[in-house]
Amino acid sequence: TLAFSQAPQPLFPTRHPMTSNTVPQPSSAPPWQNWLPQISVMDRYLAKELAMPFLFGVGAFSSIGVSVGTVFDLVRKVVEEGLPIHLAMQVMLLQMPYFIVLSFPMSTLLASMMAFGRLSNDSELVALRSCGIGVYRIVAPALVLSLFVTGLTFVFNEALVPAANYQATTILERALGTDDNQPSFREENIFYREFSEVEKPDGEKKSILSRVFYAERYDGKQMLSLTIIDRSQAGISQIVTAKSAVWNPQERAWDFRDGTIYLVAPDGSYRDILRFEQQRLQLPRTPLDLAVRDRFSNELNIAEAQERLAILRQSGERAEITKLELRIQQKYAFPFICVGFGLVGSALANRRHQRLGRATSFGVSVVVIFAYYLLAFLMDALARTEFLSPMVAAWLPLLVVGALGTGLLVRAAR
Repeated sequence: TLAFSQAPQPLFPTRHPMTSNTVPQPSSAPPWQNWLPQISVMDRYLAKELAMPFLFGVGAFSSIGVSVGTVFDLVRKVVEEGLPIHLAMQVMLLQMPYFIVLSFPMSTLLASMMAFGRLSNDSELVALRSCGIGVYRIVAPALVLSLFVTGLTFVFNEALVPAANYQATTILERALGTDDNQPSFREENIFYREFSEVEKPDGEKKSILSRVFYAERYDGKQMLSLTIIDRSQAGISQIVTAKSAVWNPQERAWDFRDGTIYLVAPDGSYRDILRFEQQRLQLPRTPLDLAVRDRFSNELNIAEAQERLAILRQSGERAEITKLELRIQQKYAFPFICVGFGLVGSALANRRHQRLGRATSFGVSVVVIFAYYLLAFLMDALARTEFLSPMVAAWLPLLVVGALGTGLLVRAAR
């Protein structure tokens, strides 16, 4: 009886890990895995749910953009203007990155709404909340995806899209032009104005026209038939005419040939006339930069746009300066709309008693996207009329979307 009343002893007695003298077995995991953040099962599951709708959105929205913005126009050029089909296909492929980048924010919104909408319909969000997991923790994978897409959008916009757009435009110009070797510069009527600030006796600063540069033609190497009116020095005005001029990069000056310099007295009479066969004048390189074909803003990355802006600021073209300043700020702001759309989509789909099917999610996404671009278009118009500064006009739509998404998320968490 005593023997059976005793508790059975284990065949291999276990030892407390703190008192055991057995040698621990080495871990099979590589050492570098200990330094990586551990991804939970929930995060992997939510990331999988977000990935498929995101890829679907990229394919759907980019296909719509290419069809509306490129295919119809290329088909018309093939039929009416004789554009070769193989060049049309090449142009379409080169313009694909531009529309893919445009689809990234919209796909982020669609992915967050469809993924969390599906989880809500299947009561999986209720199950997660019943386990004590808050809304902020649930939407964290969607925000991580939004930040990743933000970085991806910025990389595409800087490294791939401008070069592809410029190459596509060049192919179209060469294919549709009368000359296959059509130069990529302005051939006639190169006009440049330069302004400088002067201080009045009362201390007020005023911008006045200090120099006018005009060339009748440019053949890719030299300017021809030039006229320069120079009022940059106080009390001295001069008019320079020349048959040709070449930019000297070593001396950073212009070498004029076969010309005349007219010195004008303060009373408006000619004070002196100097004829020359070759004369070097310290004038800015800007007219040569303006002679090169203007690249559109979507063909420039931020560094190239900043260089172009410095040239325009010397010319005093206020409308063009404002437009390019706005485009530069938009290049900075546009990638971050992915985060705003991620917040809005996650907050709308995580509302309690909210049932969102795939069709409803797609429809709500279209409405949100339309409202955002309508606001962005309005801000663009206000900035072009100088009612708003370019920075405010570029970042205000993003701030509105971010504030809306944050407010909806806080309300859903309550």
